[in-house]
Amino acid sequence: MKLNKITWLPLMTVAVFTLAGCQDAAEPTGDSGAPVSDLPPPTMDDHAGHNHPSEGPHHGDLVELGNEEYHGEVVHNEDADALEIYILDGSATKQVAIDATELTINVSHDGKPEQFTLTAKPDEGDEAGKSSRFVSDDKELMEHLDEEGTNPRMVVKINGKSYRGEITHSHDHEGHDHGHDDHKHEDK
Repeated sequence: MKLNKITWLPLMTVAVFTLAGCQDAAEPTGDSGAPVSDLPPPTMDDHAGHNHPSEGPHHGDLVELGNEEYHGEVVHNEDADALEIYILDGSATKQVAIDATELTINVSHDGKPEQFTLTAKPDEGDEAGKSSRFVSDDKELMEHLDEEGTNPRMVVKINGKSYRGEITHSHDHEGHDHGHDDHKHEDK
């Protein structure tokens, strides 16, 4: 069956009105009352809409892992004379227990790479077989974290994916003693 031009015209008209809908219907509007299509596009900034804490829940320095999927919190536990790293969620506010048994810190000392391992030491509340806390009592590691130019980086595997993050140490805190004489804060 062949359709002629006279048959197509009414069919096309019906199709146009069906697809276009009634133009007098109310358009959805945004908060400003402008039609949604006239609103500016949403911002693409990853950091928009959420705040970053300046330190972790244990008052340690934060390390971004991935595209802020996780964070590491580096804590110098002076009471235990140990370095502790806590794995935190993307907001850097809650501990996340992972199935890794260790994490690694890579540093450059005197132009040579060195590697240190922190072992899992589950924190209270971590589920069985997982840990949100990793610990080392290696004094050399703790000294390297405070030295200029060592470029410490943390490496940890979470859910089968390797994450790396640069460890930076804030020296803008009072009353913090690193336990070695070459790094005292003195007033002149």
